[in-house]
Amino acid sequence: MCKKIQIIIASLFFTILLIFAGSHQGHSQGMGVSFSFFFPKNGSFSVPISPFSIRGVGIDLNRYVAIETGFSLYRFSGLSITDVPFETNDPVMGPTITFMAPLELVLQVGNTSQQFRIKGGLFFFYNFSNRFLYGNLDRALRDLEGWDVLNSDFNYDNNVGWGYELGAEYIVYVSKQFGITMGVNYFIGGSNLNMRGSYRGGVNGSVLETVQAAYPDSILDLSGWEISLGALFGN
Repeated sequence: MCKKIQIIIASLFFTILLIFAGSHQGHSQGMGVSFSFFFPKNGSFSVPISPFSIRGVGIDLNRYVAIETGFSLYRFSGLSITDVPFETNDPVMGPTITFMAPLELVLQVGNTSQQFRIKGGLFFFYNFSNRFLYGNLDRALRDLEGWDVLNSDFNYDNNVGWGYELGAEYIVYVSKQFGITMGVNYFIGGSNLNMRGSYRGGVNGSVLETVQAAYPDSILDLSGWEISLGALFGN
């Protein structure tokens, strides 16, 4: 995971250099403020913490290509985890306050009244608060063991997460300095959890047993659809 983070940091540094290099021949993009809905995979419907969502900040490298960034502060009600030996379609962690920032390459076509953009790139996120949804987690472990009762207690590592993003955006310009944006993005990403702990349970009428468990490859899954509606200010 450390090696992956190093690669991402290097990519981020390269992208920032590219932005500064392109700024000498491009003009500034406008700043956007959006209200978004996020539908996590096997998670709970989530919305950003208004007004902490600013997207579409960047520059045009030329008429058809731009680089954009921004950030959103989400409150995810529930997120799922992957790369564990049990299966569940229910969220296992949440609620969490998540800072998310994309780095996007944008291909754009249009005119002064409207514009269509295809976006793709990387995104980074960090959770300020996490907690296990033990009701869903215990049910998943109970099904794994075939037990009637089970209670678990787990710890985790809170790491920076990253992933890939692809989406599209349509902009209608009401004036030269104001536009209305509608967009949809799909995110595929996660952060390493390194879950470890124990659970205790058994079959009714039998002696309860305790199992020590460690899932070093466990991933907090931040994948899903984001649908946004917002405003763009500036060029």
